[in-house]
Amino acid sequence: YLIDIIVKKKNMSSTSEEVNYKKLKDWEKFSNYLWFSDELQIWLDISKVNFDLKNFKELEKRFNDVYIALEELEKGAISNKDEHRQVGHYWLRNSSISPDEKIKNIIDEEICKINKFSNRIHNGEIKNKNGESFTDVLWIGIGGSGLGPLLIIESLQKKHQGLNFSFIDNVDPFLISEKLVELEERLSRTLFVVVSKSGGTPEPRIAMEIIRKNIEDKGLDWPANSIAITMTDSDLYKKASNENWLEIFNLPDWVGGRTSITSSVGLLAISLIKEDIHDFLKGASIMDEITRSKDIMSNPAALLSASWFFCGEGKGKRDMVVLPYRDRLQVFSKYLQQLIMESLGKKHDREGNIVHQGISVFGNKGSTDQHAYVQQLRDGIDNFFCLFIELLDTPKNLNIFELDDPKSYLSGFLQGTRTALTNQNRQSITLTMGEFNVRNLGALIALFERAVSFYAELININAYDQPGVEAGKTAASDVILYQQKVKNIIDTGDKLKLSEICQMLDDPNPEIIFFILRQLCFNKDIYSVNGNWSIPDSLYFQKIKLN
Repeated sequence: YLIDIIVKKKNMSSTSEEVNYKKLKDWEKFSNYLWFSDELQIWLDISKVNFDLKNFKELEKRFNDVYIALEELEKGAISNKDEHRQVGHYWLRNSSISPDEKIKNIIDEEICKINKFSNRIHNGEIKNKNGESFTDVLWIGIGGSGLGPLLIIESLQKKHQGLNFSFIDNVDPFLISEKLVELEERLSRTLFVVVSKSGGTPEPRIAMEIIRKNIEDKGLDWPANSIAITMTDSDLYKKASNENWLEIFNLPDWVGGRTSITSSVGLLAISLIKEDIHDFLKGASIMDEITRSKDIMSNPAALLSASWFFCGEGKGKRDMVVLPYRDRLQVFSKYLQQLIMESLGKKHDREGNIVHQGISVFGNKGSTDQHAYVQQLRDGIDNFFCLFIELLDTPKNLNIFELDDPKSYLSGFLQGTRTALTNQNRQSITLTMGEFNVRNLGALIALFERAVSFYAELININAYDQPGVEAGKTAASDVILYQQKVKNIIDTGDKLKLSEICQMLDDPNPEIIFFILRQLCFNKDIYSVNGNWSIPDSLYFQKIKLN
């Protein structure tokens, strides 16, 4: 009503009237596009994204096909056509929607198995060979197999609740060494969890073998302390089964690593810190159900994916800067990096056209890290949009001065930054949660998984394959083969130039051979290197300590 009155005024020369008009229009857009769930106490505000009613309605029409595609996926269609696989992570939190009884039973039995196992660990029924209860977990997993559990531990674990967690998510030798030193006095009371769906991924295998050798050198029994999370009949499954490891949990073929957090990968981590896996799955299930709505205004995943579309003009032209305003969600930006970038970063669309799609994701936490880059966000190149995440709860055991309430300061920084960006026409999305708990983490995960699925359908790409990752793995495998060949050549003891080594190999890349030789010879006393490292062709390599 007030907007209509202002619009009817013929003379809008007054600056104050223009300001008031803009405020009223902003408020109207905020009110019209604000989504809220009373059950979850979650708000989603997309009003600071640049769109109007006309282009919103045009995009809304395209969601009819999106809803149909998601329905087919959940019914068991081969949605990952490149790898000829079903995509079933939505079944994990509500087995009743599984396409057949066999899959439903697999899901239900695994949840029950994880619950029973964790309860027996916490009750002290399962002990090590010395009759001691387990106190620690060393989690070995790469990508989603590590990021999902890390997010769970960082965001949910309370002090002195459940087992202590350490992570090996890389084959950095210093990382592995440091973790073994940190756990030295507790290694016998440590559960070693190895996650690899195929069982053949090099990184977890290498890390596992190094850690296993080190603990067995100390007289400890690896199988008695070890757990595998893998596909049935994988190489890891066979190894763990033949050696009688402590436990094996199933990671089905139809669950991708980046969406495995509601599988045994995430559920085991949740249960080992004494959080309720049923609450976690319930939160995800509630959000899944909400986002099945075919009314875009009632569907937060549709609104979120539409916002991404508008911000990047449907081509990923802007990066996503994730700013959660609580430390507990600091890892969430890294989690979203993998979920979004691995799912949406594709060269081809489904028809094989070159499209180079994707959304780059980076960020950390507010308000700490906004001091590091808000200057550029406000005044620099306009190549991003912000995702603010706000929490409204506070700890009950903390005495807070009314005038110096840290939650109010965080909220002030968030609103101030949001306003400062808006004043420069920089776009943002704001997600607010009444409180953060295991159920709402499940809901948060599901919301972004669904938004990724929706966005992929909007831009006509396959969100579930990963040809770029596979290409990287293939290239790495080729280099690893060359490493052994190079080592065999210089282990003969002959003094050889880099060019001579290259001539002995089949179609080598001199740069790759240079990298291999530098890595092989640095900090080792069994090889001599003569020449100038800045002039690769001047270098001679020789083994000086023959076996």
